[in-house]
Formats: sequence, structure tokens, C-alpha cells
Amino acid sequence: MTRTIFRNTFLVGLLVLLMCAGLVFLVQYTQTMEETYAALQQEAVYAEQGMLLGGTEYLSSLGQVNRVTWIDGDGGVLYDSEFPLPIANQKECAEVRAAMSSGEGQGIRTSESSGESTMYYALKCDDGTILRLSRPLSAVREAWLTVSPVLVLLVLVLLISAVLSFRVARQIVKPINSLDLDNPDLNTYPELSPLIRRIQEQKQTIQEESDRREALRREFSANVSHELKTPLTSISGFAELMAEGVVEDSKVQEFSRDIYKESQRLIVLIDDIIKLSKLDEEAVGPELEPVDLYELAGQVLDSLRPLAETQGIELHLAGSRTVISGVYQLLSEMVYNLCDNAIKYNHPGGSVSVSVTGQAGEACLTVGDTGIGIPPEHQKRVFERFYRVDKSHSKEIGGTGLGLSIVKHGAQYHGARVELESEPGAGTRISLIFSINDQGGQED
Repeated sequence: MTRTIFRNTFLVGLLVLLMCAGLVFLVQYTQTMEETYAALQQEAVYAEQGMLLGGTEYLSSLGQVNRVTWIDGDGGVLYDSEFPLPIANQKECAEVRAAMSSGEGQGIRTSESSGESTMYYALKCDDGTILRLSRPLSAVREAWLTVSPVLVLLVLVLLISAVLSFRVARQIVKPINSLDLDNPDLNTYPELSPLIRRIQEQKQTIQEESDRREALRREFSANVSHELKTPLTSISGFAELMAEGVVEDSKVQEFSRDIYKESQRLIVLIDDIIKLSKLDEEAVGPELEPVDLYELAGQVLDSLRPLAETQGIELHLAGSRTVISGVYQLLSEMVYNLCDNAIKYNHPGGSVSVSVTGQAGEACLTVGDTGIGIPPEHQKRVFERFYRVDKSHSKEIGGTGLGLSIVKHGAQYHGARVELESEPGAGTRISLIFSINDQGGQED
């Protein structure tokens, strides 16, 4: 942080210094140009007067500093202090034309032969001739460079700015580094109070979330232990009785069926726990593929039809072909768990309806039943792991208590949302809503 503050502060100072230096040099250069033209103008006036008295001999004395050219009214050169005659006609030169028309003219031109730029000033004399004085632009630059000591001063100021920037950066960061975040004193640095409060609020939020997760972990561990212990206790008890020989031969087959039933329950529970672990780690495995929800729902209902017939429950499927991109096995388990719950928690002679629709970039699969329903105070928790609304009823019908939790996590994996509507005694509707904007979903 110190480096960032130092760098930014130093760059701001450097930028200000460069802008000031550029402005100073620009003003100085412009002023030097104006002073040079003024000097050429004054010398031209003196040269005109001296020429009237001393002729070209006076002009020769001026050529030591500036180039002097005497031009007649037609542009012909009568005298030049640097070049021998004849010299090309100067009538086309801008400053000469200006002097002929308005009495004086000035300009800067670059020589084609030497490539040097020269400042010119031309003055029209009383006899109609033109007196022109010129000075190389390099001379102006040399005069401008007389302000070079300013460069040294700027470098010195830059060094001082760097030192001050570093000290300021350290002073700014020092209070932050010295803060005791566990027991901050808001009165020591009032300017940091908003930052400290936000840090404290964030720490509190993190702590609350950590406590919540720890509570869920403990609850999950307790539930897993209980759910695993129950079938294992039954299996162990049946096996012990059979091993001690206290089971009549006529009861051995019944005990074996009970052991098999509890074993299957244990296997299903472990499978569900593994599925949830994979969903938590987002390590489902298979790649996404096109899945027709309508066809999938039909296959799930066909597999559950024998269970539904034992309770006299009718199964219905409505909708149309709707394709999303997803993991087929996971989607199948989600729909199976919803339909399985709808059958198990239904009234004898009731019905389960599954509908699949797709519109406005969304695919919706809804499972509705005419069962016992879910009380409002339990609806927010039914998707938690091992949560049961009526534990006695749930024990009678079986299940691991993880079905809806798998539905919830599977929906999160597919970027879908889950909506629940339920009324005690009137049934439950659970909808899975998938986005098909980027999945190529379609309806037939």
C-alpha cells in the first residue's frame, strides 16, 4: 500500500512539475521570439537612418550580428552582407511582399540548402527600397536555453517531491498498520472509523456464517450418525439372534428379509450422501448434454408406476418436448425424488401430475400432488438435509431424508431455481425452472 500511495503521489507531483515547466518554457520561448522581432525592427530603423548617412558601408558594419539585405522596389538585391551578388530576386518572399504593400513584414523560413530556419524582418524605406534584417532561429534557441538553470531547479524539486511523497505515504499507512483489529480504538484515528466499522461488520458476518456452518455440520454429523446407526443396529440385532440359534427355522427367512431390507436402506443412504458430497464439490462428473425433460419425466413415472398402483395413486404427464443442457443422471434423480415424495406423502386414491413447459427462455418442470401438504412453518426447511416435517410418518414410509436436498443442490448445479407451493391437506407443487437462453432449448 505504501508503494501505491508513493507512486501515485510522486506521479501527480511529476505531472504538475512537467506541466509547469512546459508552460514556463513556452512563455519564455514566445517572449524571446517577440523580443527578437522587436530588436530586428529597431535595428532596421537605425539601419535605414545610417544608410542615408553612410551608404552601404554602414550596412557592412551591421552584418557582424545580423544578415542585412538591401532590395530595390522590384525585388532585386542591391546589397547582402553575407552573400556576393548577384542574388535571386526576392520579390516572392513573404516578408518582402508584405513590406512593399504595408511598409513592413516578418516571417520564418527554412533554407533549402542548409536546412536552417531563419527569422526575417523587412522595412520599406522612404525611397521605396526594402531593408531586410535576419537572424538564425538557432540564436533564438540559444537565448531560450539561458533558462536552463530552471531544469536543474526542476530536478531538485522532483527529488524533494519524491522524498516528501515517500514520507507522506508512510505517514498515511502507519495508522492502518498499527491498528489492532481485535480491539480497535476509534478515537485514535477518527478518519479510519468508517473503515474499522466496516471491518468489524464483516468480521461479525464471517463469524455468524462460520457459526451457522458449524451448526449445520454438527447437525449433519448427528443426523448421519443416527441414520446410519438405525439400520446397522437392526442388522446387528437380527444377525446376533440368528447366530445364537434362538431364531426358529420358520423365522429365519423373515429375519433374512429384514436384514436385506435394512441393508438396502443403508446402501441407499450412503449413495445419497455420496451424491450430495459430489454436488457440494461440484464434481458431478459427466459432461452436459441435451436432455428432453418431457421424455425424462415420462421414464421416471413409468419406473414409479408399480409403487403408485399399490396406493391407488394416478400418475399424469402433461406438456410438450422441452430440451435443456444438463447432466442426464442427475436430472433423472431430481425428478425421481420429487415424484417419489409426491407418491409417498399422498392420500390413498390421490394423484400426481407432472407438467413440462417451455417459454420466454425458460423450461419449467412441475410436480404436483394431492397429498398431505407441508405446513408454512416447515416449507423453508424441507430442502435441508435429513429434515423431516413429521418424523413418525416419515419413518413409516421410509426414505433417507436427503431427497429434496439432492433436488436443491442439483438445481444449483444446473443454474436453476426451485419454487414450492403447498397447503396442508391440499397437496404440494414443486417447480424446477431452468434457463434455456444459452442451452438451445426448444419445444415441439
